[in-house]
Amino acid sequence: MLLTTCFKFSRNLLSNLNFSKCNVHSMLQIYNDNFQTNVGRNVKVQGWIHGVRKMKNTIFIDIMDGSTPNMLQVIVPKSNKPNELSFGSSITAEGMLALAPNGRIELHASNIDVIGTCDVTDGYPFAPRKIYSEDYIRQYLHLRPRTRKFSSLLRLRDITSSAIDNYLRSRGFINIHTPILTSNDCEEAGEVFVVTPDSKSLVKSMKRENVAEEESYFNTKAFLTVSGQLHLEAVTRAFTKVYTFSPVFRAENNKSRLHLSEFRMLEAEIAFINNLDDIMDEVESLIKYVVKDVFEKGASDINAIGGREIEWLNDKFARITYNDAINILQNNADSTKNRITFGDSLSKEHELLLVKHYNNIPVFVTNWPKEMKPFYMKECNDDSSKVAAMDLLVPTAGEIVGGSIREDDYEKLKSKLPLTSDLAWYLELRKYGNVPTGGFGMGFERFLQYIFDIPNIKDTLPFPRWPHNCSL
Repeated sequence: MLLTTCFKFSRNLLSNLNFSKCNVHSMLQIYNDNFQTNVGRNVKVQGWIHGVRKMKNTIFIDIMDGSTPNMLQVIVPKSNKPNELSFGSSITAEGMLALAPNGRIELHASNIDVIGTCDVTDGYPFAPRKIYSEDYIRQYLHLRPRTRKFSSLLRLRDITSSAIDNYLRSRGFINIHTPILTSNDCEEAGEVFVVTPDSKSLVKSMKRENVAEEESYFNTKAFLTVSGQLHLEAVTRAFTKVYTFSPVFRAENNKSRLHLSEFRMLEAEIAFINNLDDIMDEVESLIKYVVKDVFEKGASDINAIGGREIEWLNDKFARITYNDAINILQNNADSTKNRITFGDSLSKEHELLLVKHYNNIPVFVTNWPKEMKPFYMKECNDDSSKVAAMDLLVPTAGEIVGGSIREDDYEKLKSKLPLTSDLAWYLELRKYGNVPTGGFGMGFERFLQYIFDIPNIKDTLPFPRWPHNCSL
């Protein structure tokens, strides 16, 4: 009985959202696949003005509401023009939908109300029909979403994150909310932000003898997380396939076009896995699914930002070892500024050259020297000087995914744990019902930067944080 009642409630709720019964109509509803069937309907819309053109007896207004990159042209007789109607102001308009001579749909308004005025002469940084540089627009983070190109990027970001969730759920992964506050520095690189209460009186009241102030609140140092991997490793030993899609933080003094102090990281962990190829198969499948889905669902926004086509959807990603990579780079040393030898890390220049060498098809680089990688990675079976790790390299952004088989041997992991770490719990995972595990992490903003051809990573998210910049 309860199930039947709930079903009827859901069906009635959906019927109440029908176009003809909805009080306010979005641009997305109006510009649907069969938009010509909407001609002749009386509708109410609301949005922000992106252009005003005045003819002899008629005012033409272009408005957007954020649901689509398409603007709706609203036509109103000059006699009905409200006061303070200007670029940037918010309005509500009611009237009948009609077809313009060019075949586009437009609204013949019988009534327009200005909700919020916008005095463009009083410091408003944008003007109609003017093109601004990304550096200029970035100075106004609170107003940047109103620009047409950036609003398209935010919609594409939403479509992309949804596609990632849909893919992982279809593959049986369970979403785990890993903590933002943690006592662990997963990468042991020291690039962490320490978290302490701002209230000095609170810290003083909680202070204990022989305990540092920064440890007084939690009884240990607390950091903003650099990775949810270690927590995922705990949960995957009960759920088999898990992932998290959370903000992570890096305290690096790096202002390059590829770095942020706060960004989103997709991390996935799989139990009962001991083959690096299986992880690379999962990553390749994920990326191809997401790119295909986004380019289908977000085609209009991709056109609005001037995005490029992705040409490798039907190609197998290249897979080479670290040794192969060094050989390729040494054989093409004339094409690089910095020469490289075995044991060196790959610079961004080297990463991009490797991708170019494979005709701009993404490249997995595997079997890295263990001194270059974190303690939790498992040694290769045939070469104990290497670890079963991989990085995925792509054009524009370089490395966007890193992953590995995790060390599952209790004694080996114990010998590799950093001396200053408090990871007894992590070691204990190998003691009770242990299984081999592996996983990967993908920087979401770098992924966006690559697939949408965005030069600066700061233009892939609404409120970027980088050294000397944490406004808003």
